[in-house]
Amino acid sequence: MIGSDPILTLDAVGKNFGGLRVLEDLSFSVGRGSRTALIGPNGAGKTTVFNLITGVYPIDAGRMLLDGVDISRIPSRRRIRYGVARNFQNIRLMPHLSALENVLVGQHCRNSGWRGVLQPVNLIPGNRWREEARAALADAGLSAYERATVRSLPYGVQKRIELVRALMAKPRLLLLDEPAAGLNPAETDALREHLAAISRERGITLLVVEHDMHFVGALCEQVVVLNFGRKIAEGTPGEIREDQLVREAYLGVETEPVEPGQFEQHQVEQRQVEQRQVEQRYAS
Repeated sequence: MIGSDPILTLDAVGKNFGGLRVLEDLSFSVGRGSRTALIGPNGAGKTTVFNLITGVYPIDAGRMLLDGVDISRIPSRRRIRYGVARNFQNIRLMPHLSALENVLVGQHCRNSGWRGVLQPVNLIPGNRWREEARAALADAGLSAYERATVRSLPYGVQKRIELVRALMAKPRLLLLDEPAAGLNPAETDALREHLAAISRERGITLLVVEHDMHFVGALCEQVVVLNFGRKIAEGTPGEIREDQLVREAYLGVETEPVEPGQFEQHQVEQRQVEQRQVEQRYAS
């Protein structure tokens, strides 16, 4: 259920890289407890939005509010303490560590000080940080991979471990950048069900960048559409599918009627290309 008050608000946000305007006058809100998608063609500015929210880049105009607090000038390293966590398009796990050790890394933001730096990875087998990480892997159905070195695991398993690690920060707002990219249909369905359960049972707000409109339609209640750094549409998944500006942005049509299913077929073809690219990368 979408909360009556927003947990995140972007107000007239702008971002330039040199002379290139990447985002312009971008405004939208994400309701507390909601599942919202941020979609658009490649290069629309979606990942840049995530990088601004998490402080990877500073904004050049506007402001960003998290629970009413302006986080625009708060350093990146401190924003996670305000309840923001994320994953990445490309997996950012530590490949030489085990699945358990990677999940333990996600706890550091909750345990400050020099002693806190060492506690999650200390050698005492029964310490609460380690037990919490093991329980999180078990809840995600990943207990069998607890001791496995991450680089040896299948791509789909690595994606799931990265999600568990992000959740160890106990976020109120979770940013997911193409979480289903490279997953097969069964893995995609399992991920969608898991994310819906996380949102429903833990009250975590999800903001999801994703190309797969079937995934978006099944998971998200609201959709924001970007094109060339500007918001061109906002509404429910059903409304977005029928929006002519959105169809033009994805399919390159202007006044010609769009055949039924053409938009969805374009999404399927794009996902197949991504799947082949991931398979080739991991086969090399």
